[in-house]
Amino acid sequence: MEILTLNPNDLVRMFLFAVVSFVIAFVWTPILTNFLYKNNIGKKIRDAKDAPIMAALHAKKAGTPTMGGLLIWVTAAVLTVFFNLTRSATWLPLFALVMTAIVGAVDDLWNVWGRGEKGGGLSFRQKIPFYFAIAALGAWWFYSKLEWNSIHIPAMGDYIIGWWYIPLFIAVLVWIAFAANISDGLDGLAGGIFTFSYGAYAIIALVEGKPELAIFCATIMGALLAFLWFNIAPARFFMGDTGSMSLGLTLGVIAFLTNSVVVLPIITLVFTIEGVTLIIQLLSKKLRKGKKIFLSSPLHHHLEAIGWPETKIVMRFWVIGAVSAVAGLALAIIGRGL
Repeated sequence: MEILTLNPNDLVRMFLFAVVSFVIAFVWTPILTNFLYKNNIGKKIRDAKDAPIMAALHAKKAGTPTMGGLLIWVTAAVLTVFFNLTRSATWLPLFALVMTAIVGAVDDLWNVWGRGEKGGGLSFRQKIPFYFAIAALGAWWFYSKLEWNSIHIPAMGDYIIGWWYIPLFIAVLVWIAFAANISDGLDGLAGGIFTFSYGAYAIIALVEGKPELAIFCATIMGALLAFLWFNIAPARFFMGDTGSMSLGLTLGVIAFLTNSVVVLPIITLVFTIEGVTLIIQLLSKKLRKGKKIFLSSPLHHHLEAIGWPETKIVMRFWVIGAVSAVAGLALAIIGRGL
């Protein structure tokens, strides 16, 4: 059995970047919030005709500033560009983070300005080509340039899947971006799950001998913690698509870079559940002539509808997220015989 050895210097650098990222993000939060409030960049709640339950539950949140995800990805991008930019480890996830965040920012602004489908920003059908294109570019790079064509199954080994690597890569990235995005519906929910997930992948990357990638994950985690300070109920601002979809898709890239994509659904179990419940709801309405399984979807809205307080849902989802992140981390590490 291989004995796990970690370079103490890499651990110190990882924690240092997390702390610095937290401090920087915390310090420039007032600048961002003043800008958002001054320019009335506030979230618009979906029309009551389209989602009556959700609209009633969240009416009081209308006008709360969105695009708080800027705090996370801008901080992480700046620190990475100046202090941790390497072609082999951080260039690809940084590219995915920034490009997806820009698309998400456009969606957020369209929502604020009342543009797009029913004045609510870009629809999923309008957004998916952008994310598909970014994911396809990443898939081509991994398969053609890096010559990756296998996946690692914990405790079983690596399995070559050939060109199937490309559709798998695209499907995983689009799925995790979608699932993370729809989970960003309660104060602190997505931010907390992302924090656990990036923390888990920071350790996986470190174990894999990829300290720069581990530092990148830790940098995002530090900025996420600063964001959470202001996003815990009642939220001072929301993450928005510029945060949720970019962080989700980037997490998928990191899962492939660490060859641990198999444990991604476990580490992000809350996102997985949320995404599945929404798909079940949509299929039920389509196949059963409008009949619903959940009062509202995804799951966190259903729980709200049956009377669970928002904070109870978030805290319990955080518990699930913490346990699943540790379980996925253990499976990823033990599965390699370390």
